[in-house]
Amino acid sequence: MSANDRGPDFIIIGAQKSGTTSLYRYLTEHPRVAPAATKQVDFFAHESFRRGYGWYLAQFPQDRGKETLTGEASPYYMFHPHAPRRVFEFDPRIKLIAILRNPVDRTYSHYQHQVRNWREPLAFEEALEAEEARLRDETARLLADETYDSKLHRRHSYLARSRYAEQLERWYAHFPREQLLVLNSEALFEDPEAALDRVSAFLDLPPLRLDEYNTYMPGSYWKDMRPETRRRLIEYFRPHNRRLYELLGTEYPWDV
Repeated sequence: MSANDRGPDFIIIGAQKSGTTSLYRYLTEHPRVAPAATKQVDFFAHESFRRGYGWYLAQFPQDRGKETLTGEASPYYMFHPHAPRRVFEFDPRIKLIAILRNPVDRTYSHYQHQVRNWREPLAFEEALEAEEARLRDETARLLADETYDSKLHRRHSYLARSRYAEQLERWYAHFPREQLLVLNSEALFEDPEAALDRVSAFLDLPPLRLDEYNTYMPGSYWKDMRPETRRRLIEYFRPHNRRLYELLGTEYPWDV
């Protein structure tokens, strides 16, 4: 018996600011999907992990029918160094979904999210320059101490959380590829019906048809990125994107 007898059937693991909220809202409108108590349970990458499996299982509807699925969406899971192993130890059969956005846009949206929440005093270019020093000790401490919860690692990892290949490789070290569906967020918003058909098939659900496909929490900018900064980021991410394309066997139109 798995620890997951009445826990989630799927988890949307990230990436942050890439459409996880929209995807989760769409999925929970499916007649055979029951939502968790909250979209972002954040158990496997947070101090809540110390509360144990009993607490986590209590976040999901226990009285759902046998054919009804449930799941959650916690975007920090994709980036947290311990999350892949923790999820695997909880349930090696669980299905995982990652949705990836153009890394340049994701990086800037992440930064603006922190500014709006009064957590980032630096200008965008300054924050990018400061990132390596900000994260160096935090990453080492996270790796050394499983009980440590790092707000810097979560909040100021603008570039690091957009380097998708290295994150997915950690998940592939624990889970077979057929258990992790990777979506492109631009495709989700351009043709949500087609993207949701892929998700439904992955979860062994009938196709979902909605009257409207609203965008939840869209990542609009209050200030445009400087053109020279965008050009610099396109070049920065080019080798990381190439690594991702080789890992997935597909390409996205991000390098222009």
